[in-house]
Amino acid sequence: MIHTRKIRLPFNFKWAISNFSGDQLGSSENSFRPALLYGIAQNPITYATKRAAKSSHCDGRDATLTAKKENAPKFSPTTLKEAQAALLDYLHYTRGLQFLDADNMSRNSPYFVEELLKKVRNGDIRRSITRYLRYHPINEFEPFFESVGLKPSEYISFLPRDLMFLRDDQLLLENYETLCNYGIPRNKIGKIYKEATQVFHYCHGVLSSKLQAYEELGLRNSSLVKVVASSPYVLIGDTNLEIVKVLEKLKHFGKDINWVEEHMLDGTSYNWGQMLEVLRLLSKFSSEEQLGEMIKQHPDFLFEDSGGRTFSLIGFFLKLGLSKDQISLIFLKFPEIQFGKFLWNLRRCFLFLSDIKMVGAEIGKIFQSHSLLLGSFTLKKTNTLIASLNIGRKRLCRFIRDNPQELKNLAIGRKLKPLPKEEDDDIKSQMQKMEFLSSLGYQENSQKLKYAFKVFRGKGAELQERFDCIVNAGLDYEDACEMINMAPQILNLTTDVINMKINCLVKELGYPISSLVNFPAYLSYTPQRVKLRVSMYNWLRDEGCVDPKLALSTLVASTEKTFINQYVNRHPTGPRVWQDLKKKIYSEKVKE
Repeated sequence: MIHTRKIRLPFNFKWAISNFSGDQLGSSENSFRPALLYGIAQNPITYATKRAAKSSHCDGRDATLTAKKENAPKFSPTTLKEAQAALLDYLHYTRGLQFLDADNMSRNSPYFVEELLKKVRNGDIRRSITRYLRYHPINEFEPFFESVGLKPSEYISFLPRDLMFLRDDQLLLENYETLCNYGIPRNKIGKIYKEATQVFHYCHGVLSSKLQAYEELGLRNSSLVKVVASSPYVLIGDTNLEIVKVLEKLKHFGKDINWVEEHMLDGTSYNWGQMLEVLRLLSKFSSEEQLGEMIKQHPDFLFEDSGGRTFSLIGFFLKLGLSKDQISLIFLKFPEIQFGKFLWNLRRCFLFLSDIKMVGAEIGKIFQSHSLLLGSFTLKKTNTLIASLNIGRKRLCRFIRDNPQELKNLAIGRKLKPLPKEEDDDIKSQMQKMEFLSSLGYQENSQKLKYAFKVFRGKGAELQERFDCIVNAGLDYEDACEMINMAPQILNLTTDVINMKINCLVKELGYPISSLVNFPAYLSYTPQRVKLRVSMYNWLRDEGCVDPKLALSTLVASTEKTFINQYVNRHPTGPRVWQDLKKKIYSEKVKE
């Protein structure tokens, strides 16, 4: 039976896939958590199959003894060679182990040999150890586990409670010999034992059949040796088809098995199922020809953390509101820089922008247009920049927001000069606001103008952009001006929020755009509040409990207590319906 191993994907990947649709991947939000990018620049999480829980029985050995073993005193090379020779003779001639196995155990178990030397007198070391072993049989599993690459602290929990001699565990020796004969280095077998212990309990012929099954699927001996040494879990359960599928895809891109072997690092575990998903996800951003070239130029996309960091990077970009085309461009034009370094640089830029109090929407805009630039250099630390530029966080934030391309000049290795003093921003901003208000018909020195001047937040250009957004939604210029006179605070909303609330009013709730003229303050309320009130009103209207022509302002502007008393309580089941609607609408907000 052939079975595809179930894969546990990283959180960011699940999030990325769930938000993939059409030309837009994910949505832009107005706030981000600085921790979002930590996952793409921290230590990689390597994949490894969990081994069995450690036994609480360790033949009376404790952590103190283990520490002593690993910090044992050193002996002269001559003394060590004599001890190793005595141990070899004992294991091969006395205990009957094969010469190669006995030789490997004697030469590659330094902790055990040094511990053995401490139990004999100086003089003829070889004769002393031979005599000692004649009357004091050893636990042969200790030098065996050490010789295959495990330290005492790693193998102590694997020592069998009721066995001392290796030949008493025939399945262990048979499967060990099978791996050795197949070409797997003996010092790599310890990793296999630690991560896939059950392999050494297979009955006669089972392990050989598993290796043969992979060869029949197209893996040659040298490739399979490297795969098994790095990812022992592939020998557990049924044949892992994901390895073959990954290699088939790479072969389709013109990459032979030698190329794969070159990029597999010794001692690194690979999650082949995750690597397969990386290739599938990247194929959504490029053609097959482009993907092949992309992997050729940057194999780290696939091999670093088994593609886990690629998932994290895509999830990060999605969270910042980058579109499918924007993400595709970044991968296709990825700079000549190590993938890990690129991720580190992005993380540093993100934390820097957060540190200077830049709002999420503005951070998103910078990353949407300058991600390739931001990942190509390493920024200096925030305090260093503030001191060198002789500038405060507030002004630095404005400077970067208006000139994001200048970030490259703040990189490590660049000389910095204090920024020249700029014109008084407050005066400049006040003039822009005054011009904007005058264009709306506010009379100079009037109370309305003074009130609006205090309420408005943002530069004149920003206020004009928000005003144009309202006009472009389908309102007359005069009506939009009247709306601002009635509720000037609505221009403090970003254009994205204004568009979202207008779409909610027209497309979801079914009100005409003209409703805003008499009730512009609608834009100040949350969509959840409006949806809840309108949904409850529609239900009450269908039940014949309320006036069918109530104004939107009457429904939304009243307090919750007033709304419940005047409308919800008119129907016996009204309170229950209210709570059900409230739970549903606000849970949708959480999911979003």
